[in-house]
Amino acid sequence: MLSFTGGLKVFVALEPCDMRKGFNGLHALVTERLGEDPRTGALFVFTNRRHSRLKILCWDGTGLWVCTKRLEKGTFSWPRQTDPQLTKLKLTPEALTLLTDGVDLRGPKLRPWYERESA
Repeated sequence: MLSFTGGLKVFVALEPCDMRKGFNGLHALVTERLGEDPRTGALFVFTNRRHSRLKILCWDGTGLWVCTKRLEKGTFSWPRQTDPQLTKLKLTPEALTLLTDGVDLRGPKLRPWYERESA
């Protein structure tokens, strides 16, 4: 489980992207499609069309990080694009934690692929 601090800015790209993109490709998406500066320290989250993979681009002050998660089964509960003009959605760090941990953001239920260890 990842943990994010409360002051962290998180931007989710609403349109899927090519998951073959690396540092330079994601950097270009942040600046050109999302209209943000990747070096602000915010997290920029991208997914593929099937919502089974995500990538996070982050600047830590010395360089860029790219974190990737691939689900073995199921999909992430990705926000829907309701306005064609919107390219990004700002999330709280807690919402990003829920998204990466398998909680459906549209309702209080776990995604089918998420399994907790029983105590």
